[in-house]
Amino acid sequence: MAEAARRLFGVRLDVAAAYAELLATDGVVRGLIGPREAPRIWDRHLLNCATVAELVPPRASVLDVGSGAGLPGLVLAIARPDLAVTLIEPLARRTAFLEEAVEALGLTDSVRVFRGRAEEAVGRADAVPGEVVTARAVAPLDRLASWCLPLTGVGGRLLALKGASAAEEIAEHAEAVHRLGGGRPVLHRCGEGVVDPPTTVVEIVRERAVGPAARASSRKSRSRRR
Repeated sequence: MAEAARRLFGVRLDVAAAYAELLATDGVVRGLIGPREAPRIWDRHLLNCATVAELVPPRASVLDVGSGAGLPGLVLAIARPDLAVTLIEPLARRTAFLEEAVEALGLTDSVRVFRGRAEEAVGRADAVPGEVVTARAVAPLDRLASWCLPLTGVGGRLLALKGASAAEEIAEHAEAVHRLGGGRPVLHRCGEGVVDPPTTVVEIVRERAVGPAARASSRKSRSRRR
């Protein structure tokens, strides 16, 4: 694990270690990380998120939706100082932690915190458009696509960190993703040969812009399935 951390964070390993300490202490106390997760912060959280950097182009703007404790957005900002990262999170107690963490880790030049839902960030004058939108354990792919694809332009990408059921999600939601303007979801295994297990990421490219009617139709389809 130490070798993987060195490879993924390089000269910023000390910043990653400081963030891990914040998660294990303040993050647990404030309810952002479960107490049982503290011993697994490196393998389950930091390394798992850092591998996604291999899918992010140089000097990209990244929007991290439902950032929570900063996963994966803050991890990507640490591993890749060339990125401009916006952490999108609606809950005040979480955005307070994120703002404090950004300051404590010396990331104020490359990271900003946006308090609100993804839908509220679309079209806002103070919202930074993203070339890449990330999300980890936030929602199923159809819901993610409706929230995240409008945050990026045509040609931009959603990178959704997923678990073992990713292939099933792709099969179930590919049609809804298409209606929302996304291309066919592609499954990636990031960090092969570096971390075990590799990180499962579903990539969706925004191929075309769609209006609110298509997103409303997708929401109605989900309601009928329920």
